[in-house]
Amino acid sequence: MADDETPEIEETAAADAEAPAAEAAKPAATKVDARAERARQEHAAKSQRPSRTAEQRDAERRELRRGKAVARTRRRQQEKAKRASTDKGVGTPPAEPKVTTPQSRTGTVVSAKPDKTITVRIDIARRHRRYEKIVRSTTKLHAHDETNDANEGDVVRVIESRPLSRTKRWKLVEVLERAK
Repeated sequence: MADDETPEIEETAAADAEAPAAEAAKPAATKVDARAERARQEHAAKSQRPSRTAEQRDAERRELRRGKAVARTRRRQQEKAKRASTDKGVGTPPAEPKVTTPQSRTGTVVSAKPDKTITVRIDIARRHRRYEKIVRSTTKLHAHDETNDANEGDVVRVIESRPLSRTKRWKLVEVLERAK
């Protein structure tokens, strides 16, 4: 008799072990199904609007546009009246134009081959901010020489000017030292 009872106990134990796993999976599936069903019902409720003819829809659209146009006109009139009522002397004055003196550079003429143009090499020596080492660099710029006065090797002073060509933004002021 004891042998007969043992298989039944094992079967019920196995069934009890499977039951919680099945119950745990079931509520998740029903929650998803309930949400989907609720969403379907809400969508169906929204889509059950009273049917309108094309003329009715057009009339509603025209009325809405007319209301917006009236609001725009009212707003523009208010802004126009506000601009007219403000005094010209009140508020921030306009910025004064910057008066800058043109920069001047001194350098050596490297090339004077083009007509009325010289190429000037500007040598710069500066101390590095952090490392205190003297860093040397050169810059070449093109300057306008109206009389073709400067020759290669001359030390000249040039001044900043309006753009004269694609590369020329400087003018020759004077020749400081002639080449030997």
